[in-house]
Amino acid sequence: MTSPQMTQGVAAGRPQPQTTVEPAGGPFIRHSQPGRRSMYSVSGVAFGGLVANPMVAAPGYTRGYRIKVVGSGGNGTTVTGGADAPGNVASLVQLKDSFGTPLIVAPGYEALQLIQLFGGQFGLDTSTDIKNLPSFSAIAASTGNFTFNTYLPLEFAKAYGVISSANASLLPTLQINVGTSAAFYGTSVPGTVPTLAFTVDQDFYWLPEGVSVEPPGIGTTEQWIYQPANPTIGSAASLNVQLPRLGGYLSAIIAELRDSTGARTTVANSDANGGWPARPRFIVDGVPLIDTDITTWYGATAVAGPTAMNARPVGVMALSRKTSLSQQGMGLFDTGESYLSTNPGTQVEFAGAPWGAIGNAPAVLNALCGQVVPSGALIQGLPEV
Repeated sequence: MTSPQMTQGVAAGRPQPQTTVEPAGGPFIRHSQPGRRSMYSVSGVAFGGLVANPMVAAPGYTRGYRIKVVGSGGNGTTVTGGADAPGNVASLVQLKDSFGTPLIVAPGYEALQLIQLFGGQFGLDTSTDIKNLPSFSAIAASTGNFTFNTYLPLEFAKAYGVISSANASLLPTLQINVGTSAAFYGTSVPGTVPTLAFTVDQDFYWLPEGVSVEPPGIGTTEQWIYQPANPTIGSAASLNVQLPRLGGYLSAIIAELRDSTGARTTVANSDANGGWPARPRFIVDGVPLIDTDITTWYGATAVAGPTAMNARPVGVMALSRKTSLSQQGMGLFDTGESYLSTNPGTQVEFAGAPWGAIGNAPAVLNALCGQVVPSGALIQGLPEV
């Protein structure tokens, strides 16, 4: 009788053991790993076109989408960008979940620049301005070419606000309506207009290994919907302007004044005579929560170019409710204790007596609010610990 022969070596394709497995217990982020993968890359897109490529599944929970936009192949002289460039390369951005719920619906400037600057979901301090990122390449005067990176965020506190992306039949949709070259470049459209390339990557949390645990409050989302307030504002008028009816917990309120031509109100890179009142009031259900001199509100001069620390875009004012732990916004590190609770009956207003002088009246106050809609009760405190 012969003994069975022992096989030496390792079977082909044998997977290596996962070495990052944690003992059971503790929060979701202890057992998951942050990851990133490609969604798609499309080139040769013309101004006025549409980018709506399908997303692909990822083995986990989506945190947000990173978008790189490159304009190349242009040719011209003394080319500049419009006041809202580079964000206004898109006339409209729509990000919806797998059931069609709007998560981000706004014009390009607001969706690709303002949410990142004021929303507290992208970074801290000046890093939140996409124009201050090392990857930013301003519009070249000789060609009109440019490059910028931005982020469409879902996560609003650590691991809170993410959406499931493992089911290939239930995926979010992203549609980018590309604006016209005339809107992007203003009066200095290059002779040969660049073509555009869009690269979309997904930030996500991997499914935990060896333990069954979900992100906190799964199903909770933060939604950014751009809406006009009413009524319109005449030059030096004294009135209250009502924001659209809301319903949820507001983490940030971004208010933007645009005149009758659609331009953000400004005079020589300042809000003086640019529409905003010298003493604005923020009113909730008839109670003035803020009644202050405008210079003590924004604390810095408005600037048209890349924003420095404590500076802001012209025509824009913002209120952050993500300072529960600190006098400074700390990105995803926030307890949510200071979110403004609203329901469809809540009346939110900005008031001026009077508002500033407006060269092209009337002006429209547009509201872009970060509205947290919980799947159950809002988790407050630190859900990730």
